[in-house]
Amino acid sequence: MRLGVAGPVGTGKSSLIATLCQALSGELRLGVITNDIYTDEDARFLKSAGVLDPERIRPVETGACPHTAIRDDVTANLLAAEDLEADFGSLDLVIIESGGDNLTATFSPALVDAQLFVLDVAGGGDVVRKGGPGIARADLLVINKTDLGEHVGVDVERMAREGRAARAGGPVVALSRHDTASIRMLTGWVRETLAHYRTGHHTPVDPGPMAPHIHAGRTGQPHPHADGTTHAHDHAPAEAGQGT
Repeated sequence: MRLGVAGPVGTGKSSLIATLCQALSGELRLGVITNDIYTDEDARFLKSAGVLDPERIRPVETGACPHTAIRDDVTANLLAAEDLEADFGSLDLVIIESGGDNLTATFSPALVDAQLFVLDVAGGGDVVRKGGPGIARADLLVINKTDLGEHVGVDVERMAREGRAARAGGPVVALSRHDTASIRMLTGWVRETLAHYRTGHHTPVDPGPMAPHIHAGRTGQPHPHADGTTHAHDHAPAEAGQGT
């Protein structure tokens, strides 16, 4: 199974992957692919952390906006995954880390079978309410670095609750690498998803380029976009003589 890990810069994607490798490498055959624009910084971090055989960690330098290599043209990442399997045989799980991107970044289902989206409390408690396809429709939302909440004035429980609301009840894990209970929740989700994948009944879901959203202070009906998505502008009619 290929698992995508996306999210903005600095939310802790690499440290989350290191945590997964530490917890699962004793039971699963793992490989990791990292994406950076011009460097192999994330791959070097993971190799230096000693969480996995360094040869099982492969960097991809995208040379452009990170989403291009995980959504628009996934060839480089597919080749890296195939090289891992050619070198190490059949793997249980290949984790593919996106370069740091914005709230619209999602993986193509042609590249990954499941994907999680990472936010962190240091980015602000309101970011989860901003929505976007990763927050709303990734298979799992991770709210990372919860141990920092008290230092940055963020109510972690509220942020997690609002995350579930933004996802219509979809799964959310509030994570700290210093909290073993939250790590068990994350690894439990990975094991459960992998078990479902192995049954042959798991279908990759495309989060799509546009998530449902409402513009505050306005009233109106949901309306379609050219790409087939629909959302509501909640707005009052423009005053006479004003532009729209």
